[in-house]
Amino acid sequence: MHVYPFSAVVGSDDLALALTLCAVSPEIGGVLVRGEKGTAKSTMVRAQAALLPQVTQVQSCRFACDPRSVDPACPDGPHPADAPVRRRPARLVELPVGATEDRVTGSLHLQKALSVGTAEYEPGLLALAHRGVLYVDEVNLLHDHLVDLLLDAAAMGRSTVERDGVSVTHAARFVLVGTMNPEEGELRPQLLDRFGLTVEVAAPRDPQLRAEIVRRRLAFDADPAAFTAHWADAEAALSERIVDARRRMPQVRLGDAALVAIAEVCAAFDVDGMRADLVTAKTAVAHAAWEGRGAVTREDIAVAAKLALPHRRRRSPFDSPGMDDDLLDELLGNTAPDDGPDDDGPDGDGAPDPSGPAGDDADTASSETDSASPETKSERQSATAPTAVTAPGDPYRTRLFTADRTGRGTAGRRSRARTTIGRTVGERRGDTGPVHLPATIRANALSGSVGSEAGPRGVRELRRKVIEGREANLVLLCVDASGSMAAKQRMTQVKTAILSLLLDAYRRRDTVGLVTFRGTTASLTLPPTNSVDVAATRLRELPAGGRTPLAEGLIESAETIRRHRLRDPDRRALLVVVTDGRATSGENAVKRSLEAADVIAAQGISAVVVDSETGRFRMRLAGRLAERLGAEYVQVGDVHADALTGIVRGRAA
Repeated sequence: MHVYPFSAVVGSDDLALALTLCAVSPEIGGVLVRGEKGTAKSTMVRAQAALLPQVTQVQSCRFACDPRSVDPACPDGPHPADAPVRRRPARLVELPVGATEDRVTGSLHLQKALSVGTAEYEPGLLALAHRGVLYVDEVNLLHDHLVDLLLDAAAMGRSTVERDGVSVTHAARFVLVGTMNPEEGELRPQLLDRFGLTVEVAAPRDPQLRAEIVRRRLAFDADPAAFTAHWADAEAALSERIVDARRRMPQVRLGDAALVAIAEVCAAFDVDGMRADLVTAKTAVAHAAWEGRGAVTREDIAVAAKLALPHRRRRSPFDSPGMDDDLLDELLGNTAPDDGPDDDGPDGDGAPDPSGPAGDDADTASSETDSASPETKSERQSATAPTAVTAPGDPYRTRLFTADRTGRGTAGRRSRARTTIGRTVGERRGDTGPVHLPATIRANALSGSVGSEAGPRGVRELRRKVIEGREANLVLLCVDASGSMAAKQRMTQVKTAILSLLLDAYRRRDTVGLVTFRGTTASLTLPPTNSVDVAATRLRELPAGGRTPLAEGLIESAETIRRHRLRDPDRRALLVVVTDGRATSGENAVKRSLEAADVIAAQGISAVVVDSETGRFRMRLAGRLAERLGAEYVQVGDVHADALTGIVRGRAA
């Protein structure tokens, strides 16, 4: 696939193959392209769309009906057998991240409804993309409900609209292609599974290949027409090969042995459901047709499995997608099983032994007294002890922590807000936002505008919906990594709670950040990001040791929130402080910490204090901190959702 300007030099051969197989068989379900920024993901998709065969459609049909197989349920039908037809290039329809639901699925033609009084359906992007390519750049940033609409249409081949008094269903068969940068956040595993194929793209490190990228790009910029003409013959040959593969595909035989091999591979890789088997089978057939074979071979199955299975093995956002090529070869009989000993021992991952010196020191440092001094003997010992890196346990379902009051941020799943998705609770005047159709008709009818000869200009004003739903927040974790946190393996419990909060933030589409403090300073360990797996990696590597600069941690958190507000003023912050409250770094450490808490409270920042203090004698300084912050106070063990149920049941009893 070297006709693409970048395919031979960016490691994109798998991407070119995946896009081609979806062009041969759109029923595969599309391609998800994962890769770092600047790897020509969008360039490859647009180049592939230009190779698709031309489309023949009924000339007057807004839904691109094929005259050889007319959709009997087409909203513009029925079409007569002798209806005029036309040929056109296959469309590449781009779906912007900020698109609204009615623009995607279509809705009532508002202009005609208000001026003429007729209810007419106006097709959306799904209808426009029928028999073409629907491209979503940064699909991981698209609202979940829009992703659900796209994937349902791609899987069913139809789009159904039930809204604004419109009931319409129409064909929507297209090649769905989404690109994303994993650093900006992941798709939910359920949504990953709905993409047929996935490809990882990375820039090369070979200087010669990188130079070739620049050479071709400069040649295109200097003379786009000459560059395109240079590759025209090769592109025409590829386009003809796609057409030929489409014709050949119905004759490709998928035998019982091949089906059993596909089932064995999918079962061995422990994927959920049956979609993986179906997609792998369809991809193997398309690959056989592309290669000119009359029957599916093990080579076709291997290629299909490498494209269809990696993302389906991902069970949580903290899992990395991938394939075990040796296991795949063994299952397909391409190599003999390796009976040699496994060189990787149980400790091969380099994880520290919790029973080692660091763990012993932490136990020694955990003895607590009822001394009135904020820094007890255990803190003095742990402050001078070597730092330790403790691994978290398995995450669990957490309680729901929300920001105070009602916001107006990006639609999500955490705090109450006025958003574009949710329940309509009123109407308002304005120039932006979803149109409240009944209120608009009612307001203009009272003024005598609707249905008058004035036409569209007779509509004096549009009324907008007031919608209440849930918003996504910035969840900023301010984590105490001092020596007192390492006492009695306390950091394991704390890290498990934080990892669980990160998983909850992922499910609720939040932005997350991580501030840590230990020794004498605090640092922004992870700037606000949508990638919770990066946050989880930083958390696992977080060492514990030294004194407790609580004031510095709060000040750094407040500054991080201030900077983020400048970039995204509508996204409210939820500060989660995880500490035992024992400020021990610097003079008047406790006083300075409480003063920093007063500053945060004065800025209206919602907060939660997770108290990690344990032992028989507690100083309860974290509780005082929560009071000054105006924050919700919970013990680290009560972060678990089941803990709240137990508390409620205990109080009822």
